[in-house]
Amino acid sequence: MTVRTTSGTPARPAQSGTEHVDVVVVGSGFGGSVAACRLAEAGLSVVVLERGRRYPPGGFARTPTEINRAFWDPGAGLYGLFDVWSFRGCDAVVASGLGGGSLIFANVLLRKDEHWFVQEQPLPGGGHETWPVGRADLEPHYDAVERMMGATPYPLHHPGYADTPKTHAMREAAAALGLEFRLPPLAVTFAPAPDAMPRPGLPLTGPEHGNLHGAVRRTCRLCGECNIGCNEGAKNSLDLTYLSTARAYGADLRTGHDVRAVRSGPRGGYRVDYVRYDHTEPEPGEPGRPPPPGTITCDRLILAAGTLGTTRLLLRSRNRLPGLGPALGTRFSSNGDTLSFLLRAKDGRTGRSRPLNPSQGPVITGAIRLPDELDGIPGAGRGGYIEDGGYPEFVQWLAEGARAPQHLSRAARFLARRLARQAGLSPERHLSKDLSDLLGDGLLTHTSLPLLGMGRDIPDGELRLRGGRLQVSWTTRNSADTLRRIHSTMRQIADTLDAGYADNPLWHLGRTVTVHPLGGAPMGRRPETGVCDAFGEVYGHRGLYIADGSALPGPVGTNPALTIAALSDRMCTRLLETRAGGGPAAAPRPAYVRRTSLVFTETMRGSYVPGAADPSAAERPGGQREPFAFRLTVTADDVDAFLDDPEHEARVDGWVDSPGCGGRRPVLYGRFNLFASGEEGEPRRVLRYRLHFTDAQGRPRTFAGQKQITHGTPLRLWPDTTALPFRLLAGHTTADSSDPEPVVLGAGRLHLRLRDLAQLLSTFRTTGPGGPAALARFGEFFLGRLWESYVPYVRWWGGG
Repeated sequence: MTVRTTSGTPARPAQSGTEHVDVVVVGSGFGGSVAACRLAEAGLSVVVLERGRRYPPGGFARTPTEINRAFWDPGAGLYGLFDVWSFRGCDAVVASGLGGGSLIFANVLLRKDEHWFVQEQPLPGGGHETWPVGRADLEPHYDAVERMMGATPYPLHHPGYADTPKTHAMREAAAALGLEFRLPPLAVTFAPAPDAMPRPGLPLTGPEHGNLHGAVRRTCRLCGECNIGCNEGAKNSLDLTYLSTARAYGADLRTGHDVRAVRSGPRGGYRVDYVRYDHTEPEPGEPGRPPPPGTITCDRLILAAGTLGTTRLLLRSRNRLPGLGPALGTRFSSNGDTLSFLLRAKDGRTGRSRPLNPSQGPVITGAIRLPDELDGIPGAGRGGYIEDGGYPEFVQWLAEGARAPQHLSRAARFLARRLARQAGLSPERHLSKDLSDLLGDGLLTHTSLPLLGMGRDIPDGELRLRGGRLQVSWTTRNSADTLRRIHSTMRQIADTLDAGYADNPLWHLGRTVTVHPLGGAPMGRRPETGVCDAFGEVYGHRGLYIADGSALPGPVGTNPALTIAALSDRMCTRLLETRAGGGPAAAPRPAYVRRTSLVFTETMRGSYVPGAADPSAAERPGGQREPFAFRLTVTADDVDAFLDDPEHEARVDGWVDSPGCGGRRPVLYGRFNLFASGEEGEPRRVLRYRLHFTDAQGRPRTFAGQKQITHGTPLRLWPDTTALPFRLLAGHTTADSSDPEPVVLGAGRLHLRLRDLAQLLSTFRTTGPGGPAALARFGEFFLGRLWESYVPYVRWWGGG
């Protein structure tokens, strides 16, 4: 019997008519959604099994009745969005819905810091933390995810957004404490189109295939509701990005499917057992009506049910997956999640109340980085981040209403005045003033702000099954130094803003609440230390992959969503490269042809002279030189089009690092031209770099540089290709801009060192059909251009 998936790909016959597909993805969070999209795009038949339901824009709970049903507990007939767990030492909040944690995350897409990918770092309780991947391994995948998720910093320098008090307060506090502040990339749409100015509440233009909900989306209206579901569709959640694209490529997205067990198939592949919930019933799964079971088989199985879901599933299935190693259930971490509150901030100059207005803007707009001893700062300890935390306006009403003594006092005064007037004991006056006094001034919520902390806590927790229930054994004891440092810095922020300070009450009970549980099925270099390898494939079980936070061997130290997604993207690249050995390769779907792309990463370092117009100033002795560096990932999305283009233009992602610009700054827009034409009338070619970014004050800046490929002797080859003169310009300028001559802020020169060149050569990657041939064509083009520039002079030397 042959069963067809909804994508139209014929399934191979399976025993007893069980449905069979190329890939089953369990869960639809950051790892599962990326995998579904990448593998469906490559032509594989993909089925996603998600236990929760769909949440289109406008479908998230807001009324008390809706919020009462917004929790996940199937045994109690609850099939809502929030799944809240309580364990020894910590509580955890995760999501249940199509799009997973992206439905309730705070949009932040920060990369794990380069030096925090530790190797054999000793842990206080024994053992070591080791990451079998590094930042360079993930750079192109970070770039790919950021593009798909529409990562963009909060547009603080644009009208309508500049008046965001909490963001300015965080920046001011960071400056006073000598800490780095940044506007992190957010998965939020602020502008109605890519080339438009940010404006709140406008309809969006989207991809041709639309979104899977068929819903109208609008730009962010700054309501602070990101963590309870964005009803505007402004958040670029996974259902609106990766999953909508996956469906366009033919992936079958099935909600209400709760996977209970997995096992190896008798002839290879995997069998997946699930139960199916009917979310349309008022009380689904009521006693006496157990949800119906089902089974699906696949060649490759990707577990992406989240840290708690995937680890529980593997522990349940341990007898059916023989050979799972001793690392299963280990390396649990809370990612250093902490919460505290600034209360009643004041303006230090006037003594008046200082508005922070936590409900204005997305939940998170800014981040303060705590340095780590791994950054080369002895005694700094383990690093982390502190971010502003917003919340919806209705929470302000709840908070003000919870001030019972003050509220009762105001109510008593209001009633006394009304009774006095009724008895003629008080002169008549407008009721408006009395009502205003009854409601209060709202200063508590208007001048207060939650602070959200994350850091490199100690991944020494364990997950086990007890009586069929998941148990986490983890306490704050070994992580106390890291968590105390985060809390201490939060208190310093409060002091800087002349605000009161309050810890989360659970902190004083030795507990914490995490929204970023990690570990449980960690990656490692060998089966004794990891459940899966550096590409997420489970040791001893070919074709079984882990693509969620459970695979992380330690904390990320900042919001982990981007790192989880990047690891999944890297996993998919490896899976697609090796799939020919594991089963028949599927043909790409003709409606969506995947072009062959080329990616490489380049690092250059040098110096910069503020105020100079000539880049050679950086080579002269003396002067006010500053260090300057960049790391750029160059992507040619279509190698053939790139080589045919006379200007050979590719896009650029990455960062520039300059003390004068506020440290490491993300590239917002970048272009690279390989062997483009030089100035008119000149035969030389140039390698041109143009990068748009903003400095720490949000002011737009442009990096403009080019390597000059001169027609000269071969002795010029190394300096021509490894030295990059550049100028730093005010504003965001383009090479062919008709605007007035830009203001030059300074100039300098970067160099490609020998070891950086070796690293660059190791980063060349292709994605799509015919990768080796595409790489060969690129190499032929590159070497051919160099031959044209330098080899004629070799012949001249030899008298040819």
